[in-house]
Amino acid sequence: MTSASAALPQPGRTRAFLRLVMIEHSVFALPFAYIAALTAMYEWDENIHWGRLLLVTVCMVGLRTFAMAANRIIDREIDARNPRTAHRELVTGAVSVRSAWTGALVAVAVFLGSAALLNPLCLALAPVAVVPMVVYPYGKRFTNFPQAILGLAQAIGPVGAWLAITGEWSWTAVILGLAVGVWIGGFDLIYACQDVETDREIGVLSVPARFGVPAAIWGARGCHLVTTGLFVWYALATGAGAFFWLGLVIVAGAFLYEHSIVRPHDLSRLNRAFFQVNGFIGIALFVCALLDLLVRGLTV
Repeated sequence: MTSASAALPQPGRTRAFLRLVMIEHSVFALPFAYIAALTAMYEWDENIHWGRLLLVTVCMVGLRTFAMAANRIIDREIDARNPRTAHRELVTGAVSVRSAWTGALVAVAVFLGSAALLNPLCLALAPVAVVPMVVYPYGKRFTNFPQAILGLAQAIGPVGAWLAITGEWSWTAVILGLAVGVWIGGFDLIYACQDVETDREIGVLSVPARFGVPAAIWGARGCHLVTTGLFVWYALATGAGAFFWLGLVIVAGAFLYEHSIVRPHDLSRLNRAFFQVNGFIGIALFVCALLDLLVRGLTV
C-alpha cells in the first residue's frame, strides 16, 4: 500500500539541492565581498565595473555552494544522529550523495572558471581558497575550535573580491576579511550552543561542548567586540565617510541587540539572533558603505 507521504509532490532535484546548500545564506558573506570590490573600484578609477562585479558574485556563490555541499556530505552521518539536523536532505534521501557531489563539483568548476576570467592571480589562488572549505567540516572531529577554521574560510571572501578588481594583494582587504571571519566565527559559537548535549553524546567537538554554553556566549561577545574594532580599523584605512561610520553605529547596535536576546541560560531566541540579526548586519553595512562610496565619487 502506498503511503500518504509518497503521494505528496516531491521537490525537484535542483530545488532540493538548493535547500541542501541553503543558498539564501549567501546574504551573510556576499555583502562584504561587494564592499571590498566596490572600495577597490573606487580606489582604482572611481567607476563600477559591472562585469567584474558579476564575476565576483558568481565566484562567491560558486565557492559557498561547494563549501556547503561538501559540509553536508562529510557531516551526513553526524547529522543523522542529531535530532535537529536529521531532516536534512542527505539524511532523508531527498538528495543522493551522488547528486550532492555532482552539484559540488559543478559549483567548484564555476568558481574556478570565474576566477580564471578575472585575472591570473585570482586563478592561482583559487585552489587555496577551496582548502579551508573542505577542512572545516572535519574540524569538529579534531579540535574544540572549528569556528576558527570557519572564520578563516569566510575571511577569504573580501580578500578575494579585492584581488578580483585590482589583481594585487591588499592588507586593507585583509582587515575587512578578518572582521568578517571573526564575526561569522562568533555567531557560529552562538549557533553551536543549541547542539551542546548532542555533541557531547556523539563526540562532536566544539567550544560549548568542551567549555560550556556560558563560555561560548562570552566568546561570541568577545569576537563581536573584536569585529567592531576591525571594522573601525578598515574605515580608517579606507578614509571612510559619514555614511560608513553610520553603518558601524548600526552594526554595533545590532550586536548589542543580538547579545541581549541570547543569554547563557536562555537560548529561546537563538534563531532570531542567528538568521535575522546577522543577515541584517551584512545588508545594513553594505547599503551604508555603498552610499558612502557614491557620495565620495564612485560612478555607477
